[in-house]
Amino acid sequence: MAGQFPDWMRRKVTYTADLARTRELLKDLSLHTVCQGARCPNMSECFSRRTATFMILGGTCTRGCRFCAVHKGSPGSVDEGEPARVAEAAYRLGLKHVVITSVTRDDLPDGGANQFVQTIWEIRYRVPQATVEVLTPDFGGNKKAILHVVQARPEVYNHNVETVPRLYQEVRPQADYRRSLELLKLVKETDPRILSKSGLMVGLGESREEVLEVMGDLRKVHCDLLTIGQYLKPGDSHLEVKEYVTPDTYTFYRREGRRMGFQQVAAGPYVRSSYRAEDVFDAEDAPTGQPEKQL
Repeated sequence: MAGQFPDWMRRKVTYTADLARTRELLKDLSLHTVCQGARCPNMSECFSRRTATFMILGGTCTRGCRFCAVHKGSPGSVDEGEPARVAEAAYRLGLKHVVITSVTRDDLPDGGANQFVQTIWEIRYRVPQATVEVLTPDFGGNKKAILHVVQARPEVYNHNVETVPRLYQEVRPQADYRRSLELLKLVKETDPRILSKSGLMVGLGESREEVLEVMGDLRKVHCDLLTIGQYLKPGDSHLEVKEYVTPDTYTFYRREGRRMGFQQVAAGPYVRSSYRAEDVFDAEDAPTGQPEKQL
């Protein structure tokens, strides 16, 4: 597939000793990452920098989003030792900013919210100097579950809308656009000190006008941070790429986002919701997702 990429999408993949060490550490601690589960194109770069986005609640998702490579099916029981192992991994990797996401667990009464809280607490204990970012599912709109995570006071609360409303039925049929906006609204209403964040994929057939409308909706619920990146087909059974969005378009989205009032907009072909997430606290280092070297 790399041969089909336009010039601005081509990048060099580097394998380093730190990449291997990070992978081995995660294996030893029996941890899942979205980097591996979702086949993220940035995995080798991030693992080489000794960073990873931890995916709690196992490696099996109860939803069947057609853009996502994470395994779908019936998950097992919740691993009570997982939060402490995530914190141990964060300590060994020397992380200053820890990102926690999860599979969607519609089989659990709280959607897995308590596992997020337990993981935040373990990180606060093991790596007290680190900031914490959570990237949660919608918890089925369960306000009690959402508030449980908010009250654990992560520095950043991320929940992705993923695409424009017109494409929801095709892209993520078990989700609801308005429900996602309500989650982000609830976070800011409950604790304005928490930075709220959301993300979009482009290249699925959306128009520029539709993306701007979503950005406007996010600002209406006081979303602070936004990521926009190119959708890449992770496997044969997933949705096709309709368009490779040009660098000029990402520049346009960054400019318009700042005009709308987002504190930071990271937009580029390889931007993902947790890519270089630690740079959110330094606007000058906001990730652009542009390949460092073109081939």
